[in-house]
Amino acid sequence: MIRLSTLLATVALAGTAFAAQPHPAARAGAVAAVVAPPPQQPAAPAPMRKPFLRPELTLTSELVSFGDLLSGLPSEAAATPGFRAPALGETGTIQVSRIMEAARAAGIIRDASDIESHGFAQVIVTRAARRLMASDLEAAVKTGLQERFGVDARALALAIDGGAPAIAIEPELTGDVTVLDLGYDARSRRVQARLIVPGSAAMRLKPIRITGQMVDTIEVVVPRRNIARGETLSVADVIVERRPRDGQATELIGEAKAAVDKVARRALAIGMPLRVGDVQREEIVGKGDLVTIVYEAPGLLISMRGKSGEAGAMGDVITVTNPQSKRVLQGTVSGPGRVSVKSSAIGRVASAP
Repeated sequence: MIRLSTLLATVALAGTAFAAQPHPAARAGAVAAVVAPPPQQPAAPAPMRKPFLRPELTLTSELVSFGDLLSGLPSEAAATPGFRAPALGETGTIQVSRIMEAARAAGIIRDASDIESHGFAQVIVTRAARRLMASDLEAAVKTGLQERFGVDARALALAIDGGAPAIAIEPELTGDVTVLDLGYDARSRRVQARLIVPGSAAMRLKPIRITGQMVDTIEVVVPRRNIARGETLSVADVIVERRPRDGQATELIGEAKAAVDKVARRALAIGMPLRVGDVQREEIVGKGDLVTIVYEAPGLLISMRGKSGEAGAMGDVITVTNPQSKRVLQGTVSGPGRVSVKSSAIGRVASAP
């Protein structure tokens, strides 16, 4: 028989073991506690980038704002004006130390460390502009002469006293120069004019004033670029312009076709009128070259090797030597290394030993 004390001890141990087993719900909670991710920490804020200095800028306005000088400023600070821009078409500099002082005074920065200057000592500022050329002024005067005095000035040029003034206006203005006042002496061809570009604030208070004389012109061919010796000129390389007749060299080329497909005999400068001796036709036969001499006549074609006595371009008449008979003949350059001899020389060639 099992003793009562042993049975009680067994029951007590079984109860202890049962009590040690967690309830199913408790087990699920324990697993969830282990698997669940830890609470997410807020991300650290990204470091703010400092505004950085622009080393060079081009403006169209009269004022230089801090946004022009510094990239990365808030909109209100960027719109704050800081300095006056240079005059139209001019370039100036602003020392970085002055920019720092002005930015502190405007409350944009606390000290120089708030800006990334990249070690620059100054900022270069250019004011954009449209520059008026002498041709712009001349066109306006010619139009005024036609409209007000009935003078056809197409064959004339305006020689401005002292040369054309340097004039810069707002870059957004693309209109033509117009005449406000114009005086003209038909006998001496002297002119005096007051000119403006409509809409220009720069010229509203100070119009252009010029005096000069209308002079006779001639058409000349000028290179549109610098051309090296030996280069062949194309249609795109030259332009025909009217230039004052007085002071021009003699034997100027007046038609583009007289220069196109010709070879420069020397270096040609852009804008300088071309003279006849500046260009030559491209030589396709050189002096002393071995050439093919071709004799042609109705029903007869004879060809043989020869030697050119002079250089020639297409269509040039040059001398050639028959190496067998040593006869010197005249022929026309008809292609690279090819010279054609007139049929009248056939008899002489046929009888050559």
